[in-house]
Amino acid sequence: MPDSTKLAIRDNPEEQRFEADLGDGSLAVAQYRLKDGKIIFTHTEVPPEHEGQGIGSALTRFSLNAARERGLKVVPLCPFFAAYIEKHPEEQDLLDPEYREKRG
Repeated sequence: MPDSTKLAIRDNPEEQRFEADLGDGSLAVAQYRLKDGKIIFTHTEVPPEHEGQGIGSALTRFSLNAARERGLKVVPLCPFFAAYIEKHPEEQDLLDPEYREKRG
């Protein structure tokens, strides 16, 4: 069982995703697209045998920190990212203004 605080997470721009190496040959991923100063998170996946261990949240935190460092606005089309941002007010400044307006 990987420790979610010590995961090896990296950006893989060629595949347009952030990846967490789970140590058993599997990966958790957060897929994205870049467009006009925005990062659009489209899908997050954690292998079923690793669910419920905080891996998705660790991957989301890492990805949002990377977006902040790069000065990108976030469009969370992925329901996991959207729910995470909604539960963490400290991340809501990253939301793209157009997305925020549409969501109300």
